[in-house]
Parts: sequence; C-alpha cells; structure tokens
Amino acid sequence: MQKILVVDDAEWNRELLHEILKDEYMVEMAENGMQAMEKLQDAREEVAALLLDLHMPGMDGYAVIEAMKKQGIFQRFPVLVISSENTAAVENQCLELGISDFIHRPFEGSIVKNRIRNTVELFAYKNQLEQKVEEQYRIIQKQAEKLQEAKPFNILMMEYNSAIMEIETRLKILNAEFSQEYNRNPFESIKSRLKSAASIYEKMERKGCPVTVESIRKHLNDVAGVRVICSFPDDIYRLAHLLTRQDGMVLLREKDYIRHPKSNGYRSLHLILNVPIFLSSEKKYVKAEVQFRTIAMDFWASLEHKLKYKKDVADTDEIVGQLKACADSIELLDYQMQEIRNKIDRSKM
Repeated sequence: MQKILVVDDAEWNRELLHEILKDEYMVEMAENGMQAMEKLQDAREEVAALLLDLHMPGMDGYAVIEAMKKQGIFQRFPVLVISSENTAAVENQCLELGISDFIHRPFEGSIVKNRIRNTVELFAYKNQLEQKVEEQYRIIQKQAEKLQEAKPFNILMMEYNSAIMEIETRLKILNAEFSQEYNRNPFESIKSRLKSAASIYEKMERKGCPVTVESIRKHLNDVAGVRVICSFPDDIYRLAHLLTRQDGMVLLREKDYIRHPKSNGYRSLHLILNVPIFLSSEKKYVKAEVQFRTIAMDFWASLEHKLKYKKDVADTDEIVGQLKACADSIELLDYQMQEIRNKIDRSKM
C-alpha cells in the first residue's frame, strides 16, 4: 500500500483523515511541522502524498514547504493543502508555491479519496513523462555527439556558416552604400546562428527523415539563420528586395508575417534563400533563412519566446492576450514612427 503523511495540529482532523484513507493507504500522522520534516527525512522515498495543514503553531505549513524546497524534496511527491479557507487569494498563493491540490474542511470522504487518488496518479504520470523526455534528451545528445564527430557533417556546417557570412557581407555593403547615398542606415543590427547538432537531430527525427547530410540539405531550411533588425517596416521590404535581386541569390520561399501576422500577433518577414558560396574548387548553393523585423517586433518576439518555452507560468491565457494587444500596438507604433520619419525627410528636400 502507498503511504500518505497527514500533517495537522488538530487530532480530530488527523483521526478523521486516517479513518477515510486507511483502507486504501498506509496513513502516517504528524502533529506539527517539525515532526513532519523528521518523518519525511526518514521515509521520503516511500511517501505517495503529503496532506499539509497551513496554520499550525511553531512551524506552519508555509515553513514546511520552504524547508522541503531547500532540502530538495518538494518535487518528489505531491502536496495537498488541508484548509478550511476557500478563498481565491489563499489558493492562488498556494498554487504559486507549487501545491498540487486542496482538501477543504469539513471533509467529505469520497471527495478526499478521489482528490488524493487523482493527484497521486497525475503526479506519477507526470514523472513518467518527464523521465521519457529526459531519456529522449539523452538519446538526442548522444546521437548529436556522434553527428559532430562525422567529417561530412562538419563540412556541411562549414558551408552553412559560409552562407551566413555571405549574407552578412552583402547586407553590410548595402548598409554602407545607404549611409553614403542617403545619410541613413537601412538596418540597426544583424544576428546570426547555426542550428546545433542536437537541434538538427531532434528536428529530423520529428520529421521522420533520415539523419544524413543529404537529408539535412533537402529537408531543413533553417540550419543557417540570419535576423536583420530594421528601424522601420518600409526598410524591411526595401532591404529584402535589394538582397533577393543580387547576383546569385535565389528566393525559394517568402512568408510575410508583417502583412499577415500569426494569430498570436507575431510579425516578421521570412525569406528562404539559396545562397551562393565560393569554395576552393567549386561554387555551391546553400539554403538559409533570413528574418527581417523592426526593433519593436524583435523585442516582442523575444518576450513571446520566453513565455512559450518557460514552464509553470501562471495566468498564461491572460499573458497571451496581453501579448496580442501589445503586438497590435507595436504595429500601429511602427507605422506612426515611419510616417514621422517620412515627414522629416520631406522637410529636408
């Protein structure tokens, strides 16, 4: 039988919970926080769930949670709060601390058992899922290491890096020309990155493609990535047009998320290019992705990315809505700033 630890300073509460749970669980009891921590130290691996009263003399429930976190045992089993309080403020505070669920007084036997059973099963499933993810991550890392040791793969990455340098050089030349001809720069900065071996392997596996050099060439468009940060939307289109018209550059695909934003508000211009690189023995074409954004678009995308990949973010739906509203405001601001710049330029004529 699984073990449940009940921590409550009221003896009648402990006894009542023992009576409700004794047929399904081994029920151990503690009458205060210090006693609870001693029992957790002695049998932390055996505990299936902790039922914790918040308000106790001496070491209360909040102090127990803090001590468990400091000792690295808080994540080993679910914690359910025992409380007669049923306010949103208390529940929100507990959820922010990482509490799994609540058992409200007065106790209803069937509700208590169902809440504990569901919480324990969900926690076990979560752990299994995390273990599978961790195992998959280790497999990807091991395969990525093998990939990095292969000479053909390293040659391929050199070619992708060469494509990045080719794009950066052409953009910097355009920037220098604009600076001389028009006394202004079409972009503020350039950022570039090569996809890691682990990321390449994971994406190829997800696509169901063999992880070979030729398969990577064929199926991945974003191993080489360049992000160009511009001041104004019209600079984006002017610069993209000039880049794709240059000798040797081949536009394979364009995705305009500025004129047609994603549903979450994301805005950027994406180009997939075939970029010529010049090696000692031949000229080759290598695919690369170029993204054009304004400064405001890039700031928004960075914040949205943090939300997307950060775990345990509270009020996610509210934040998503706020980000969408910000994206709409940014679009308006970008074009207002562009119009101001145009008025300044016209006044100089």
